[in-house]
Amino acid sequence: MLVEGVRLNNGTELFSLAGKTVLITGATGYLGIAMSNAVAAAGAHVLVNSRSFERATLLVEELSNQGFSAELAVFDVSDEIQVRDFMDGFAPRELHVLINNAYAGGGGTVETSSGEHYLDAYEVSLVAAHNVLKCALPAMRRAVRSSGEASVINVGSMYGMVSPDARIYDSAAGTNPPFYGAAKAAMIHWSKYAACEFGKEGIRINSISPGPFPSIQVQQAAPEFIAKLAQKVPMGRIGQAKEIMGPILFLASSAASFVNGTNVVVDGGWTAW
Repeated sequence: MLVEGVRLNNGTELFSLAGKTVLITGATGYLGIAMSNAVAAAGAHVLVNSRSFERATLLVEELSNQGFSAELAVFDVSDEIQVRDFMDGFAPRELHVLINNAYAGGGGTVETSSGEHYLDAYEVSLVAAHNVLKCALPAMRRAVRSSGEASVINVGSMYGMVSPDARIYDSAAGTNPPFYGAAKAAMIHWSKYAACEFGKEGIRINSISPGPFPSIQVQQAAPEFIAKLAQKVPMGRIGQAKEIMGPILFLASSAASFVNGTNVVVDGGWTAW
């Protein structure tokens, strides 16, 4: 079938990442692993980022054992020098897709949080994403010159859009914290700024906001909490890691070639109530 000059055999070519290189920060986390598998299965060469050499090595081995292509990208995204050194050493290679997924932090409420909590959350999310993108621009521009496009996906959150319901948490320390939501809201809006700045170059920048995707450990350790989460979702259940794979692949691929500056919400309808 021919659609405006593009020949499609089975409808999947648009989602192929064959021959492309993808950097995923925070790749060894619960959703990061799913994202890594999604782009690897689509044919991409995956740069597995983590601060932990051991965890990154394990994921690279797991991907390689499946017949996928992956390599280590061990650096701390919150350390601008480490980020710059990695990307300087990456030249003259091309980077087609950047997924800013890294985040680290605890729980809390407005009353129990300090200014340092907010600064730390911004450093490891928004500031880190800013620095990684700036340092990656030469490699992404090389990708645009060779393949016509590049894609940046910034991982936000439904809590960058709405507040958590404190009633479902047992303690202040276990509550999804305001500094997390504030940092993710900033990430979503910063993505729009970047989309407007770099879209004309062929570098698309979007954000994706996952909803309730508690880790396997939380699912096993806190079934009552999981039940409360599920009641907040119009679909009546929490998300599973595999359900972030399709939206990530869409934004990374040419299937989203005219999608720029948007926030894709993957929350089972949580924010639609």
